[in-house]
Amino acid sequence: MRVSTSPRTAAGGFTLVEMAVVFTIASFLLASALYVLSAQVDQRNFQDTQRRLDQARELLLSFSIVNGRLPCPARYVSTASNSQGLESFCTAAAPATCSGSETTTVQTHGNCSNYVGYLPAASIGSQQTDAYGFAIDTWGNRIRYAVAKAITNCSTSPPANTILFTNSFSPSNLKTYGITCQPSDLLVCKSATGGTGITPTGCGGVVNQIMTTNLVVAIVYSTGKNGATTGGTGTDESKNVAGNVTFVYHTPTPSTAANGEFDDQFTWISVGELYARMIAGGVLP
Repeated sequence: MRVSTSPRTAAGGFTLVEMAVVFTIASFLLASALYVLSAQVDQRNFQDTQRRLDQARELLLSFSIVNGRLPCPARYVSTASNSQGLESFCTAAAPATCSGSETTTVQTHGNCSNYVGYLPAASIGSQQTDAYGFAIDTWGNRIRYAVAKAITNCSTSPPANTILFTNSFSPSNLKTYGITCQPSDLLVCKSATGGTGITPTGCGGVVNQIMTTNLVVAIVYSTGKNGATTGGTGTDESKNVAGNVTFVYHTPTPSTAANGEFDDQFTWISVGELYARMIAGGVLP
């Protein structure tokens, strides 16, 4: 009697078609698992970076209580020209240019070599740093820092070239100028194209402002996962590495958004909080 056998029964295994189906399913499951894992890693890095920014904010406020002022930003031009994570000053009180005359020695005039630079990790005691002493986020990007230079609304007008927030908040200065003094240059905007479009000094209208010039005294921020070298390629992200006093912040957006990808992370210090901390710390009268 003749017995009919299928190729599968005779071989005792799977057909090529069945193997292809198995590999396809396995590949799909692996890809899904890797995607979920990648998203979890990104979320963890995002949260850890925000913790680093918040910690930096507290270190800046602690610095202000101990030193009576906010620190100048750290400076990085090249591997041969940088402040090694220390705050950087101009040697002169009011130079036409500071290039070539920077110093990490504290200057009583408070004139920073730059007001939009990097977080001075070595000066404030931040622990997560790169080989040059600069604070970094979880992606290894240097954390950036901007501090107000211009002031307004003082009860008595200070002399020209007075740099109040990075100079001494001595009782005599406060008695003379008053704690009504406010910063008048840093701005946080909602979009690079909101209102009439932001400029190096404005948000293009009040409706496009998150924080106005008379409120923000310092900003600490990360350029995010995509900001390793350029700070990001999105229209909004590009404004945060332009080196001026106008910044953009909003919730993260993908590369398909109108202004491109945005994953920068921010925190800032208001002038009211700075005064309150310094008063509570006994620095201000």
